Amino acid sequence: MRRKKCVAMLLAGGQGARLYALTNMVAKPAVSFGAKYRIIDFTLSNCYNSGIDTVGVLTQYQPLILNDYLGNGEPWDLDRSYGGLHSLPPYQAKAGSEWYRGTANAIYQNLHFLHSYNPEHVLILSGDHIYKMDYSKMLEEHIATGADCTIATIDVNVEEATRFGILDYGLDGKITSFEEKPKNPKSNHASMGIYIFKMSSLSEELKRDEEDEKSQNDFGKNIIPHMLATNRKMQAYSFDGYWRDVGTIKSLWETNMDLLGKNPEFSLNSTSEDKIYGRTGGSPPTYLGTDAKVQNSIMTSCEIYGSVVNSVLSEGVFVGKGAVVRDSIIMKGTTIEEGAKVEFSIIDENVTIAPNSKIGVGGDKDSLVLIGRDVKLPKGCSIKSGDIIERYINENK
Repeated sequence: MRRKKCVAMLLAGGQGARLYALTNMVAKPAVSFGAKYRIIDFTLSNCYNSGIDTVGVLTQYQPLILNDYLGNGEPWDLDRSYGGLHSLPPYQAKAGSEWYRGTANAIYQNLHFLHSYNPEHVLILSGDHIYKMDYSKMLEEHIATGADCTIATIDVNVEEATRFGILDYGLDGKITSFEEKPKNPKSNHASMGIYIFKMSSLSEELKRDEEDEKSQNDFGKNIIPHMLATNRKMQAYSFDGYWRDVGTIKSLWETNMDLLGKNPEFSLNSTSEDKIYGRTGGSPPTYLGTDAKVQNSIMTSCEIYGSVVNSVLSEGVFVGKGAVVRDSIIMKGTTIEEGAKVEFSIIDENVTIAPNSKIGVGGDKDSLVLIGRDVKLPKGCSIKSGDIIERYINENK
């Protein structure tokens, strides 16, 4: 039987409830980012750039758009006859289907997929983070130390540490403690949710965890603590590059704004070694009208007749004459009609902002407006800072 050195399992089934209207009909990894990408493009591109050619994408919540976007994996060179990209929904049994109960249970339900490639090691990833990382370097260190599990870590601000799994380790990288979202963190070394396991160790731990009726079937809450308690060899892999969890409206906005030069560590102007790939297709160039004004912004195949300042605009966005877009993220296919003003907002795909509307005017990054997919706002409406609009508004009401 042919054997893979390493197979990646990408957890992409979370609901993303803290993104509100953006994930009502779309899985979080499929949310637009950076004018021409989706969030999951970063993790998949990291796999390609790291030489990992077999990836299982575990889907669950609102998978339709995500699955359609992934297709056969061709943009990330994952359209292969042996290996490649596989979409893995919850397991279908004779008695019906069972949703993934936690991150560990999701991998457990797909052990048959892993066994079909007989990998020596398994890389566990999340599909909702923005970063560039060469996983092959982490894998080399994992193999060299002989670890049962290696956890990627990044140092965070002490005040943020309560949001993460926090671990401590010595100069040799050996992990000595781990606690999921502690009230009183012992360090600022945060787990990035990136793990590499020996396949044999992972299989044993998942089977044991599945038999424990009290377990929440979660890597951070159950698998990692148990492995430490039973003296499994656990190693930390320190990462010092750009990494952001975009699980909230504010963090998604801030990470897009980082592309506009607010953080010199983060750029999409990449070398071939860390290029981000996506299903962008052959889009026409952006058109700027004679009165258009664009300042410090990123856009893909847009039609601009008004003003765009400090903003990120995705493919097919239309900004009408006299309209102003400032400090905002506008997603694919949205129309901002003549005279409308949009400030400090995130506007989802295929939204219509009617003429002379005022959206988030006078707001700031702590009171962002969020408008969900396919919403049509009535002429001259005013949406105040911090509002979330999730449904279609009929201007005739």
